[in-house]
Amino acid sequence: MLARQFEPYGPSYWGALAVFVIGAVLLVWAGRSQSDRHAEVLSRSLGAVTAVIYAAILVYNLVPPTLAGSVPLQLTDLATVVAAYALWTQRHWAYALTYYWGLVLSVQALISPVLRGPDFPHYRFLAFYAIHLLVVWAAIYLTWGRGLRPDWRSLRFAIFVTLIWAAATMVFNAVAGTNYGFLNAKPSTASLLDVLGPWPVYVLVGATLVAAVWALMTWPWAARRSRN
Repeated sequence: MLARQFEPYGPSYWGALAVFVIGAVLLVWAGRSQSDRHAEVLSRSLGAVTAVIYAAILVYNLVPPTLAGSVPLQLTDLATVVAAYALWTQRHWAYALTYYWGLVLSVQALISPVLRGPDFPHYRFLAFYAIHLLVVWAAIYLTWGRGLRPDWRSLRFAIFVTLIWAAATMVFNAVAGTNYGFLNAKPSTASLLDVLGPWPVYVLVGATLVAAVWALMTWPWAARRSRN
């Protein structure tokens, strides 16, 4: 008997979003109500869980290894590693990347998931939602639970790192015939990229929109800091 296939906007999709909302609320509450010592334990525990889950996904993708699926070049790969490190250390550079990548790119993946395969409770479904949820939760917890804040320097750093990743990944895709990050072709499933034009227009338009949204996400914190 074939496993039921995942359908965007079906029951499992809404269930995952409900888990996201509940988890986010609980993490903000925990971050604000705990002592610094207890908050450190929770943050490091979340970081360790994130790292372990990502390591398991890496191993799974290597059996058997393929150019199209085993190279950790998705921005989700970087975001998950950086989020785990940010939760463990609360280093500002790692937090900044988690803030921008998590609250825009990972959220976009939750809203319009590019997921082809069996539905809940299959491993691929759980793995997809686990890493995206954990990255977004990390950004929410560190910002509204623990009080870390981005600034304009954080924005410049995030744009620089993202551009370096995009350039390197596009070159790899062109040489290896892959499509990591959907930088060389649109996904086969419906996504927000469908309304941004053909390649390479959608890459340029998408990058511009992301940078603009990131700037808007920085402005309230920077304005508040300048008034204090």
